[in-house]
Amino acid sequence: MGLRIVASRPDPAILGLPWSVPLEEWTDQHVVPLPRGLSRHVVRIVRLGQRTYAVKETVEPIAFREYRLLRDLQRLGLPAVTPLGVVTGRTDAEGEELPAALLTEHLRFSLPYRSLFAHGLGADNVPSLIDALVALLVRLHLADFYWGDVSLSNVLFRRNAGGFAAYLVDAETGELKSSLSRRMREYDLTVATENVFAELLDLQASGSLDASAAAAEIALSIRARYDELWTELTDVEEFSPAEMWRIEQRIERLNDLGFDVDELDIVTDFDGDRVRIQPKVVELGHHCRELQALTGLNVEDAQARRLLNDIAAFTATNDLGREDRSLVANRWLTQVWEPLVAMIPPAHRGKLEPAEFFHEVLVHRWYLSERAGREVSIFETAADYVAHVLPARPEEAVATDLAPEASSG
Repeated sequence: MGLRIVASRPDPAILGLPWSVPLEEWTDQHVVPLPRGLSRHVVRIVRLGQRTYAVKETVEPIAFREYRLLRDLQRLGLPAVTPLGVVTGRTDAEGEELPAALLTEHLRFSLPYRSLFAHGLGADNVPSLIDALVALLVRLHLADFYWGDVSLSNVLFRRNAGGFAAYLVDAETGELKSSLSRRMREYDLTVATENVFAELLDLQASGSLDASAAAAEIALSIRARYDELWTELTDVEEFSPAEMWRIEQRIERLNDLGFDVDELDIVTDFDGDRVRIQPKVVELGHHCRELQALTGLNVEDAQARRLLNDIAAFTATNDLGREDRSLVANRWLTQVWEPLVAMIPPAHRGKLEPAEFFHEVLVHRWYLSERAGREVSIFETAADYVAHVLPARPEEAVATDLAPEASSG
């Protein structure tokens, strides 16, 4: 049987890869130096034309299972890497069978946690990573997805307005259920706590994380953070008919967390004396959907919230409160966003996504204004940031592999 490729979006260039060679022997002719996370499998990252893929060797049934599961997660709109296809029927020059390969698209501007720490992330940033991991786990559980191997190693992180957004990169142990039991959620939490504790200790042993960081305390905080978010998103709330304003209040709290309520279950008792509400379907992305509707920009949710705040400030500063909001947003795009992003030198465009650059400039503006004793303009701030801060930032779109032994998936 010859080479077989099953792909959701076929790329003819895939056929040009050296499938008759074991993945660990692929050379720089095909492999690009992007950072990779730890994995039990051999993984290489390759660039074909303008597209970059992660290729993972595994056994055929597991490759197809993970490919189909990642496609299901994609259809559900959950944060995970995008599956491209599975390659089977591989043999080497002597005719010996080689493992199947799963291909996924590389998530641009994403990094495994080890590379983040190698790029200078400190102990004070760890809670943001944990928050991103917890938010990902809650979203997966709300969709009745059982992970089975929750860890920092199985996630890619993207910067998100000073914090992080987490994406599932390894679904090998996962399973979509018709209904996810509390016991399975508890198991995922236990595994997350144990794995993160071990990963933090490993970072400390390698000198990448300050030895004074309380690894056990940080790992144990996962459950409390999870329970707090899960409760806010799913708990039943009961009140009297005179307190119907609490429905809107609950929705606003969820919006503040970045979630939209797609379905709310409202029940009154027999006499109508009590009202019970429970969110039935919630979906992260409240701010990024609002920003995209206004501007067409597609960014992470916390970045979107920051940009929406800047649009609001632009509206107030220019006394545009009576104008149509979409027209104001378009003026902001052409007068603020586009000129500011154009200030990023071509040589530094792989260091930060435009939305994260904008966030960094806003933070830098606060420091410059405080130092100058006056409000520094955003364009003056951007010029200073580009001259003195951006050159020292590490390359993150295409970065040197800082952990040669590591691989992702």
